[in-house]
Amino acid sequence: MRKKTLISATVVMLGLAACGDTVGEQAVIGGAVGAGAAAVTSGSVITGAAVGAAGNVLACELDIANC
Repeated sequence: MRKKTLISATVVMLGLAACGDTVGEQAVIGGAVGAGAAAVTSGSVITGAAVGAAGNVLACELDIANC
């Protein structure tokens, strides 16, 4: 289980590091990273994509991720 957590945390960090220039790009990149993390951890891919998209857009728009 620890390996899955480490892998998904790495995937999320890398995804947030590549924000995207527009809100649409940010949502797509975040969604892809969230879906990938959910797949690795045997979670809901749809929920992971939604959370990833929202998280990446918020992180970029609020300058949390230094986009």
